[in-house]
Amino acid sequence: MPSTAPGTRLEKHRIRLRRFAGHALFASHLERPLRVAHLTDLHVGLVTPMRVQLDAIAIANREKPDLVVITGDFVCHSHAYLEDLTEVLKAIEAPTFAVLGNHDYWAGAAGVRRALRAAGVELLANANTIVEVGGQRLQIVGLDDAYTGHADRRLALRGVRSDLPTLGLSHIAEEADALWAAGVPLVLSGHTHGGQLTVARLHELTLGRLGGHRYVHGLYGQRALATRPGGAVPVGAVYVGAGIGAAVLPFRVGDRGNREIALFELGQTVGAFDEHHAEQVALNPARDVDEDLVRAQRHARFQARRRRLFRAPRHG
Repeated sequence: MPSTAPGTRLEKHRIRLRRFAGHALFASHLERPLRVAHLTDLHVGLVTPMRVQLDAIAIANREKPDLVVITGDFVCHSHAYLEDLTEVLKAIEAPTFAVLGNHDYWAGAAGVRRALRAAGVELLANANTIVEVGGQRLQIVGLDDAYTGHADRRLALRGVRSDLPTLGLSHIAEEADALWAAGVPLVLSGHTHGGQLTVARLHELTLGRLGGHRYVHGLYGQRALATRPGGAVPVGAVYVGAGIGAAVLPFRVGDRGNREIALFELGQTVGAFDEHHAEQVALNPARDVDEDLVRAQRHARFQARRRRLFRAPRHG
C-alpha cells in the first residue's frame, strides 16, 4: 500500500520501507548503483511474532537487493528462539552480512554466531571484507558491539583499501564519527528502535536529550563532498534504523517508530529520487570523555539490574 510520505511505503504490519541514496563517494567508484537492504534489531523471540519477521524478509526480498545487511540484536534475552532466528535468516535471498548487538552478547554471543553461521550469514566481528556483485566490488567494515565493550576499530579497519567504495556496519551509531575519519563514508546502525514512541518527538527527548544519544533515528551527517583547503574531502553520514522487533514492549507509535526496512541505492546521487527525509544534525555534541569507559559502566549497571530481575547468567 503506497504512502503519501515521500521516499517511503507503508507495508504489512506497519513496516516502513524507506529509500535513500548513498554517499557521493559511491558514485565515483561504482559503474551502476548497488541496492543494499538494511535491517536491524530483529529481536527474534516472544515479543515479535514470527509472521512479522518472515513478512519483513519477504518485503526485503521483493525489492531484489544486491546485498542485505543486519546491524545486530538478533535475539531478545535468551537462546530460546535460535532455531526461529535461523529460519528467518535462511529466508533472505541475497548475500547477507551482519554485526552483533548488545542483546546478542547478553543472551550469549556464541549461540547467536552459530545460528547466523547455520543460515549462511557472514558475521563481521571487528573485520572487513570485499564482496563482488555483478562485477563490482564493495568493501564492508563490521564493528563489533560497542555497548558491551567489544568494538575494536583498529582491528576492524586493518587492511581497508582506500580505492574501493566502503560501507560500515555498527550496532551503535555513535561509532560512526570515528569510522568517517578512517575513510568509511556511510555507516548503518540500529540499537534505538527509533524510540518506538515518536509522537511529539518523544524519541528525541528520551533517547537524545535524556539518554545522551547523538543519533536516534534516520539519516545524520552529510553525504556530499565538502570543499576545504586542499580540495574536496569526504564527510560521513550514519543511518539509524528503527528495526523490526522489540526486546520488551511491542508498542510503536508515530511514523519514526514504525518497524522499518531501509533501502540504500549506493551510487545514486542525492536528489535523484524522493527520500523520506534529508540529513539531520546530531542531537548532542560529541563528548570529550572516554566513550568506551562510559559504555562499559552503563553495561555493568544494566547487567546488575538484569541479574536481579531475571536471575539470568552473564555470558560473554
